[in-house]
Amino acid sequence: MDTASIGSRAVFGTLSVLAELQRELIVANTNDGLASARARGRVGGRRPKLTGYQAALAQRLYDEREKSVRQLTDMSGVLRSTVYGHLDKAKTVPGQPKKTSATKP
Repeated sequence: MDTASIGSRAVFGTLSVLAELQRELIVANTNDGLASARARGRVGGRRPKLTGYQAALAQRLYDEREKSVRQLTDMSGVLRSTVYGHLDKAKTVPGQPKKTSATKP
């Protein structure tokens, strides 16, 4: 679109205002839909690969050093990154101090 003339700039400005309005309507409708779904008990996102029981069992076996992460992946049939994602980070790094705001990296 050529914006050299006043009329072209006016049309361009009008279209940009309409596009912005449409975007705001989409965001508002999406947020309303998500709130409505939450009120009905729906939870968004992907279902976890491990159930709560499986994650707790993996945590216990790992903490008690009965199984390695590799053994846990073989046992549960999920990827290593999934197992690490379910393990409690504070418990899985023995010997390392917890990072605080006063600790410099």
